[in-house]
Amino acid sequence: MRYLIAILALAGVVVSALALHVHYCTDTQPCSINEKWDCGIVNHSPFAEVAHIPVAAIGIAGYLALAGLALARQRFLLFVGALVGLGFALRLTFIEEFALQVWCLYCVISQGIIALITLLSLGWLAKEYIALKRASRAA
Repeated sequence: MRYLIAILALAGVVVSALALHVHYCTDTQPCSINEKWDCGIVNHSPFAEVAHIPVAAIGIAGYLALAGLALARQRFLLFVGALVGLGFALRLTFIEEFALQVWCLYCVISQGIIALITLLSLGWLAKEYIALKRASRAA
């Protein structure tokens, strides 16, 4: 399970790096599909930074942290970190839907990745909890 989560987190790093490239680039991007799907509009909006730090850079750091926690078998911290990441991603999704009314393909992919990591980390944590309960009953 930890390797699957780490691989997903590395995929999140790649997607976030692509979004970061869009943040700093002024050229037309391949993810600028139409008036409803335009990564450039999203990544150049005032919502694309938190305290002058690009949201995509925060994503890269977050996904690297999640990969490290998964590989270190820190199930609880991984779940908490994934939950925080999911909450952050949901906030950004809300902004895309209601404030910007434009979607970023990279952001939507990242949303799917963090949702999957959150579910997998919850399952991994629950599996450990059940195993500990069984072990304590057997002892």
